[in-house]
Amino acid sequence: MRIALCVDHRNGFSFQGRRLSRDRVLCQDVLRTCAGSPLWMAPGSRSLFSSLRDGLSSSILTSEDFLAQAAPGEFCFLEDRPIRPFLDRVESMGLYHWNRRYPADLFLDLDPAALGWSLLGREEFPGSSHKKITKEVYCP
Repeated sequence: MRIALCVDHRNGFSFQGRRLSRDRVLCQDVLRTCAGSPLWMAPGSRSLFSSLRDGLSSSILTSEDFLAQAAPGEFCFLEDRPIRPFLDRVESMGLYHWNRRYPADLFLDLDPAALGWSLLGREEFPGSSHKKITKEVYCP
């Protein structure tokens, strides 16, 4: 599976059960990256994508155990749970950096660089809520 998630400067991605931020442009980039392939997520994450009118959001599938259900090559948007239990199934990871520091109590439970993963690419783009979002793509 291919993971996408948003993190702040300290790799935080949730605070008291709430996402740190929402960004329409970032969600569009996630959908474009999936290019019509299934995009799995928790039911609570669906609202981030529901307002997009780009025709790509029809590929979204929701389930509480979406990380277990995603097939090889399928995408998962992660906001509220650890990745490490599924590490052996991860084919790539797209990290969207907010380039800010937010209060957080849930953090990314792994460091792809420390695991020896390769950085396949890095790009920056302006978001709808952030002046700069940095996207990094890693693979094991």
